[in-house]
Amino acid sequence: MTLFIIFHGFIGAPQVILILAAILLLFGGRKIPELMKGLGSGIKEFKKATKEDEKGSETVEEEKENPKIENKKDQ
Repeated sequence: MTLFIIFHGFIGAPQVILILAAILLLFGGRKIPELMKGLGSGIKEFKKATKEDEKGSETVEEEKENPKIENKKDQ
């Protein structure tokens, strides 16, 4: 829905400038780099977790296709 709004021209350059000005007024010039750094690290962690989850699901699928036969010895 958001992409629909952006691509069909409901949000133009004046609106983006207004939003950025409001953010600058709310947080100030010194806080914005800190906010962006936190946002970037959050996105990085999300991507890392997604990749780990994909690797985990691939190994589970491989184990289902090729189950290992374990020999248990009674002692």
